Amino acid sequence: MKAYSISKYSKTDKLNLVELPVPNIKENDVLVEIHASGLNLLDSKIKTGEFKLILPYKLPLILGHDVAGIVTKVGSKVTKFKVGDEVYSRPADFRIGTLAEFIAIDEKDVAFKPKNLTMEEAASIPLVALTAWQALVERADLQKGQKVFIQAGSGGVGTIAIQLAKHLGATVATTASNKSFELLKSLGADVLIDYKTQDFETMLKDYNVVLNSQDTKTLEKSIKILKPEGQAISISGPPTPEFADEIGLPWYLKTVLSLISFGIRRKAKKRNIDFYFLFMKANGSQLEKITKLIEADIIKPVVDKIFTFEQTNEALQYVESGRAKGKVVIKVK
Repeated sequence: MKAYSISKYSKTDKLNLVELPVPNIKENDVLVEIHASGLNLLDSKIKTGEFKLILPYKLPLILGHDVAGIVTKVGSKVTKFKVGDEVYSRPADFRIGTLAEFIAIDEKDVAFKPKNLTMEEAASIPLVALTAWQALVERADLQKGQKVFIQAGSGGVGTIAIQLAKHLGATVATTASNKSFELLKSLGADVLIDYKTQDFETMLKDYNVVLNSQDTKTLEKSIKILKPEGQAISISGPPTPEFADEIGLPWYLKTVLSLISFGIRRKAKKRNIDFYFLFMKANGSQLEKITKLIEADIIKPVVDKIFTFEQTNEALQYVESGRAKGKVVIKVK
């Protein structure tokens, strides 16, 4: 099969198109023929080595965290899926590799593809929707009548998180450039802040939850708009000692993360704010719940551009440019 891989961490090298054997499946795996693959900033961050401390991958490595396709083979203990099923997934860490023609995935991380989506639309969903779900439902337990600030509303996570938060009954504020406002209004955003000309810190107060996807400086400002006992959930760092415990990192890395996150944890504690670093996890059963919301037209995919498999390097450059509204998808088949 054809696949795009990296053999070393680099900011400048392109992905290599290589020929590899089709993956072998374990007893709980399904083999998926990939029709479409979603791209994420996470792919770029892994490529440059930004996450090598917390995700020590063996190289060479096939990138790609989102997939939609058709099951072509099932392991001996698979009970839920059969050959021919249309599925989608965010494969687990250390089993990624959707920028390829086939991938083996544990069935617990897989869900049936929403019936009302194309393969390309379905491939845009898993990572960003699971991130939004784990932040707003699982962690924040966002309730009707609460207020949530979702940064970078026109990004992949933002476009889904706004729709999910509205479904949960929250008031949603977001930042974007003026040209994205119409899109964000249509997704349900209530308060729109032009990050180029306005300062959210002067416009928002007494919020219950912040979903931070920006730098530490923005995170520090976000803490100030929260009520006491509010929640700051960051998907862009800094990672915390609690996160080190969650994923079983050795003590010396826990110490490193403790030092990196010390400043922000202290500022949050001072204001009686719960700060949490979220690194989303693969989860097929949560994806099934998201599927129901998609099939009920409550959540709609936002796809900016679809590239061919041969254009994968250009597609990753486009993701890195930060210009995409919603998701960038590779049409593999």
